[in-house]
Amino acid sequence: MPCPSGTQPYTIRSGDTCFALAQRFGTTVQAIQNANPGLNCNNLQIGQIICIPGAPAPGECPSGSQEYTIRSGDTCFALAQRFGTTVQAIQNANPGLNCNNLQIGQIICIPGAPAPGECPSGSQEYTIRSGDTCFALAQRFGTTVQAILDANPGLDCDRLQVGQIICIPGAPAPGECPPGSQEYTIRSGDTCFALAQRFGTTVQAILDANPGLDCDSLRVGQIICIPGAPAPGGCPPGSRRYTIRAGDTCFALAERFGTTVQAIRDANPDLDCNRLQIAQIICIPQT
Repeated sequence: MPCPSGTQPYTIRSGDTCFALAQRFGTTVQAIQNANPGLNCNNLQIGQIICIPGAPAPGECPSGSQEYTIRSGDTCFALAQRFGTTVQAIQNANPGLNCNNLQIGQIICIPGAPAPGECPSGSQEYTIRSGDTCFALAQRFGTTVQAILDANPGLDCDRLQVGQIICIPGAPAPGECPPGSQEYTIRSGDTCFALAQRFGTTVQAILDANPGLDCDSLRVGQIICIPGAPAPGGCPPGSRRYTIRAGDTCFALAERFGTTVQAIRDANPDLDCNRLQIAQIICIPQT
């Protein structure tokens, strides 16, 4: 069954215990057991899906903020500096957050960064990575440094921070891909042929959805539109988009979301459950 409001799904890994999870996510063993009736903390199974309370569930961060997963070395002060906000604003967005006891893997809400859909029309969100510069981003996405600055008032190109969210002009903005297609970020090793195979489409269909695209010159980080998969809002009523992750199977997804394999297939005509691909977009029925 779907996790209750105020909790988030978590997949048990090797070495996990209820106590360790409670410490990591800033909750208690009792709260975990309350959120998972019948859970046996003495018999957790690798791959088992449980609900973790005390962290924002997907989509539950306040407007104008975004989910963030705590990493080694993070502090509220460092996060405030990185995302151009304040410690107080972070605490306001996360009632009960203990800045002196952040746990690796803990999910919090970060204010002061573009929320989904808040980038200007004709631009898209981008998360700064190690080595990024405004000039390099402009080159990668076929835009200019000035256009990036115009889309991000107050952005200091000399102080980009890893994990910082900015808006990149000159690429498909959220919702701007043609109907029946979805955005995709090019990764190392991608080719138009491989993408066509992965998403069950054709090279010509990819070219048609991306006028001017040069399949011989794909760049890592480049945003293109992939036809033949659910577009934003394109899932049937009563279902939602889901991005396939490593280890996913139709059976495991049906168990996690409280549905059936057949219902997943019905929502995704032509879906091959034996050939799910990481980053593939499918529709998950909701009960």
